[in-house]
Amino acid sequence: MTSLLRPPVLAVMPTIGGIAMNDQATNSLTGQCHFGIEHEVAFWNLQTHQFADFTNTTFDQFDRLIAQLPEYATDYPQLRIGDMNIKRKRWYIEGYERFSEAGELLDCAPKGIEIRTTIQPTIASTIQELRESFSQLCEVAAPANLLPVLISFNPIQTDFLPQPPLNHYESARREASPEKRTAHIPMLTYGPDLNFSMAGLSPEALIRVGKKLTYYSPAIVPFSFSSPFYGRQLWSGLSVRTHLRTGRRPAAMVFLERPEDLLESTPSLTKIARLPAEIGRIEFKACDSCGDFALYGSLLALIKGLVLDQTLPGLALVPDALAHQRSALYGFQDEQLREQATLLLRVAAQALTDPAERSLLQPLWQMVQTGMTPAQALRDRWQPGTDLAKLLSTGYAPETMVQSVGR
Repeated sequence: MTSLLRPPVLAVMPTIGGIAMNDQATNSLTGQCHFGIEHEVAFWNLQTHQFADFTNTTFDQFDRLIAQLPEYATDYPQLRIGDMNIKRKRWYIEGYERFSEAGELLDCAPKGIEIRTTIQPTIASTIQELRESFSQLCEVAAPANLLPVLISFNPIQTDFLPQPPLNHYESARREASPEKRTAHIPMLTYGPDLNFSMAGLSPEALIRVGKKLTYYSPAIVPFSFSSPFYGRQLWSGLSVRTHLRTGRRPAAMVFLERPEDLLESTPSLTKIARLPAEIGRIEFKACDSCGDFALYGSLLALIKGLVLDQTLPGLALVPDALAHQRSALYGFQDEQLREQATLLLRVAAQALTDPAERSLLQPLWQMVQTGMTPAQALRDRWQPGTDLAKLLSTGYAPETMVQSVGR
């Protein structure tokens, strides 16, 4: 089996410094905003002393946890259930679906459980719902000896190869989109979708926002880095996930109502909305998972500020893989990347009119100024022979775990 991870490739980051900026960002976007988060939870099985993944965990094991969690009638129709009926709740099993030649769902090789929030009017309410849902999940996972651990790339496995091999129906199904063709990659990665929408944006404006976030993604993602392990060892950089996925998977995705507005690209930038609540949604998909949920609030504020900003000119249809690889290796230790992130924070702060939202950027300013990312804390705790379960469990902020245990 050939490893998915290529040797490090260095590249010059796209220059975004030196832009002439107004004292205040010209902001003509004033529609009502909504937010959402999808957070993937990885687990360590304390009984078997293994990282719980597709090699040692069944769909039914995770499904028993989902069965104990509530279903809220008011969540629908804003949350998509999906054709296979797996996504019935705010929690569902993430995995690789397997089908018969007749197209019937036979199984799903699991990687973990995803939590998704409902559509929220504020960043604060979004984070609060995520915390509550995480706490509920921890409560049912503890009796099953499953401990949530924070990581963004499988620390044990380096490959995912479907077994048994894909049949004719499955092979044809995987050719339906660039994302289906690369569906094996997310079986090794864990990361959030940071969802943002604003009323009144035209398809053209939405696409421009998606291109903008894609272009500036290499300077956004280091704020979240949390995957410095590969094949049980400490990796040379800060985010194996970013180094592997970007270029083959989207950095941002925009959900549109009409097929004629879609753009053709690999990976996709645009996608047809699958229910009315998805129309106009902008998903930023390139970040690593965050164990401090407050950091998601900071990232949502940054994204909102970048959407509102009217000064940054950079646009890209697809992610720059080489720029992301450099970002994954060095983070804010790279001077040019640090300058780019500083620029993004400055224009976001100018565009945000709510002082509470501007204050959410403060932890990001601190990271840029110190050159640190969350991955550094994990690296600093690593020693040969380190208990990975204990190490990865420290990735979640103490208040997050305390709140969960205290339910």
